[in-house]
Amino acid sequence: MRNYLKNLRKEYGSITHNQSYGILDVVKHIGPGLLVTVGFIDPGNWASNFAAGSEFGYALLWVVTLSTIMLIILQHNVAHLGIVTGLCLSEAANKYLPRKTSRIVLWSAMGASVSTSLAEILGGAIALQMLFHIPINIGAVLVTVFVLIMMFSSSYKKFEKYIIAFVSLIGLSFIYELFLVDVEWGEAAKAWVVPSVPSGSLLIIMSVLGAVVMPHNLFLHSEVVQSRQWNQNSDEVIRKQLKYEYADTIFSMVIGWAINSAMILLAASTFFKQGIVVNDLQQAKDMLEPLLSGHAALVFALALFLAGTSSSMTSAFAAGSIFAGMYNEPYNIKDIHSKTGMFISIGLALLIIFIIRDPFKGLIISQAVLSIQLPITVFLQVRLTSSRKVMGKYANKPITKFLLYSIATIVTGLNIWLLYTLFAGN
Repeated sequence: MRNYLKNLRKEYGSITHNQSYGILDVVKHIGPGLLVTVGFIDPGNWASNFAAGSEFGYALLWVVTLSTIMLIILQHNVAHLGIVTGLCLSEAANKYLPRKTSRIVLWSAMGASVSTSLAEILGGAIALQMLFHIPINIGAVLVTVFVLIMMFSSSYKKFEKYIIAFVSLIGLSFIYELFLVDVEWGEAAKAWVVPSVPSGSLLIIMSVLGAVVMPHNLFLHSEVVQSRQWNQNSDEVIRKQLKYEYADTIFSMVIGWAINSAMILLAASTFFKQGIVVNDLQQAKDMLEPLLSGHAALVFALALFLAGTSSSMTSAFAAGSIFAGMYNEPYNIKDIHSKTGMFISIGLALLIIFIIRDPFKGLIISQAVLSIQLPITVFLQVRLTSSRKVMGKYANKPITKFLLYSIATIVTGLNIWLLYTLFAGN
């Protein structure tokens, strides 16, 4: 068994696997999914959700429901890879693909991680500008320093607790915001399950759906899910871990669904009713103050800071995992390869922020890179989890394979379409 998992066992203590599936057993395994959820509520999602709610009211809530279902299926599948093989997606690619092919795939994933970090750091910097009028470049440096301090001063157990706390605070922030507005819950409930495509809404729909599945989250989930796994040679343990992971994924993604829905509800109940279309997060914060209160605007900015910094941390974590996987190693904050991957992601992202003059263009560039790389990661994942050589008897069944390839094709198509639309409009 790998030293990394041995260290994690020391952190969490021994777990007896002949227990029943009680609530406490499930709670012990909650955590890895929440690290993925952070990527589902990052600043990019904020922009899409506020645009959706302010321009189309409750009508596009169904997109959040559909995107969450798609995310559950893909994240659940990639977590199986980690549980069954004991390898993260990067390690598996390095082991089962030809070396030249694996290097191309994994370096493209590193590029996607840099693009993700760029968007997340920018989100945190925008929040600091809202709160303290700090220039974007200086704010980006402060966010980067904060992220690195958090990453290098924490064991995995502490890191996971920080992320859970951040997600909880973001959720509580939006609960507070929703108490200040008059939500038409009947209309919202219908919109969550009944699809509608208002005129001019296609770009927003693509943005919400296309931004859900992020390459770094697929690598991340396959790594962190192993923090709860001790014995890969026991079918009984693997089956239990798969069930625990499924519960964790469902629970975590539902929280992401609730927070994303809350953003649309808030925008619909404030901006849409006033006829205000929001296309900038700073604008959203400035508009909340006169419409609700100064406290609402402050809570909004603080939640954005938490979203930006926490998603920057998970992006760096994913980069460390990807880079370490090239050397057949699991993520370990004390290992030089994991550290190098993190510095590449965070450092290059910060450098690009200083080079570009227009933060909005920086976000477009980051979205473009993600759109180009996403098909590579998604189809890599499905290929590996469908292989009996890799997964043995746990390989995807034909119906599961068909579902996964269908989702992969849809997500890929949406991202390519969004990429074309972004550049065609600029």
